[in-house]
Amino acid sequence: MPTHRRGPTLAVLLGAVALAACSGADPADPGTTPAPRPTTATPSGAPSDATETPTARADLVAVGHASRPPLRLTTAQADRLRSGAVRQWRGMRVRVARSEERAARAVHAVERDADVLALVPPASVGPTVTAAVVDGEDPVTAHPDAVTITVAGDLMLVRGVPDPAAALAPMRDRLRSADLTVGNLESTLSTAGAPTQGGDSFGADAGLIPVLRRAGFDAVSLANNHAGDFGTAALVETVDLLAASPVTPFGAGADIDAAARPAVLESGGTSYAFVGFNAIGETPRATATDPGALSVRMPPRTGPFVPADLDRVARTIRRADRIADAVVVLPHWGTQYTHAPEPIQRTVARRLVAAGADLVVGGHPHWVQGVDAVVRNGRAVPVLHSLGNFVFDMEFHLPQTQQGVLLESTWWGAELKAIRLVPYAMDPGSFAPRVVTGATATAILADVRSTSTGPYAR
Repeated sequence: MPTHRRGPTLAVLLGAVALAACSGADPADPGTTPAPRPTTATPSGAPSDATETPTARADLVAVGHASRPPLRLTTAQADRLRSGAVRQWRGMRVRVARSEERAARAVHAVERDADVLALVPPASVGPTVTAAVVDGEDPVTAHPDAVTITVAGDLMLVRGVPDPAAALAPMRDRLRSADLTVGNLESTLSTAGAPTQGGDSFGADAGLIPVLRRAGFDAVSLANNHAGDFGTAALVETVDLLAASPVTPFGAGADIDAAARPAVLESGGTSYAFVGFNAIGETPRATATDPGALSVRMPPRTGPFVPADLDRVARTIRRADRIADAVVVLPHWGTQYTHAPEPIQRTVARRLVAAGADLVVGGHPHWVQGVDAVVRNGRAVPVLHSLGNFVFDMEFHLPQTQQGVLLESTWWGAELKAIRLVPYAMDPGSFAPRVVTGATATAILADVRSTSTGPYAR
């Protein structure tokens, strides 16, 4: 198991998907509208939400729409909102809900309307809303049971990338600050066979492992269309090299059982299983006797859709759910150079969630794509169709192939509580991703929002 790492919890905003740069702390806002004097009792005589004790009020968290940046509040501002004395805040209608039932309704209202701000108990906060930060502290990440899991997009550190370590250096502290960090490795660690994709065959060697580990990676998916770039012997050697290292592989192996074996990582007393599958082809499909990747044949590259392949993945997820507390699935799917997911991706995603996936994070399109929410047992499971390239020497279809988003997620045990997309752009020549703000960040996140649905659309 990897060493448990605890990143900073203060001033690190791991709210929901923030589709704009965060603003500074709000000044006292004289433009807010006070509410009428709160009612002290319901018609039945039972206390209303407005009569809760100060201690109960202090536990409430302000949540906004997922398309908004997290509010930054002072304690005094948060207390005013919690009191129920404010009905309007910076153009948003304020709802205060302390009971579980009312909180659920208030969260749904926020999901549907970007102009609603709700004050709800921490247990009601989930990944479809954005939690406000109070005096620099995010109530979600500050929770004593919080675990942070970071997922990076497509990672290709050879061919035109001059220095893999230098390419990862600008993001190293961010990746290492997470409790667990995973990504999709788009190359082999062996060139033991002939290249199968000509100049698009990506092969490295075992020297890449310490580079990945120093950058903070705990596990990498090999369920993609480049894990087989130098044949099956090189694929198996890559799996074996990683399996013997601190960076755990998943998604490919010497046979179907090995390819379907999840990486199970532990942090904070909770176990997380990572499952990957490839829907793009080129890397062979693993079988009972042959090496390859766990695969699903589906449009646009390996269709028509083969339900039996998805049945296999669903069984893999169900097994992972039995041996771990939570399951994260990384599919390699979709059409390149577009922000629009293929319709089949949404069909497959629903099946992944039904089987037990608690988070789905896709890759391959080389551009960012939208975010959906699939509901299972009353809880929304985020499906991120593509994070874009993390490190890749693609100097065409610009600027999108040189941009992407890093997924930072916060969990309380097995429960996903928040997601945040951190936009970045790669440096020319070195292909090193760096976090961006301002207009560039807004444009990248707008591309994500352009094909998002449900609570992530606006």
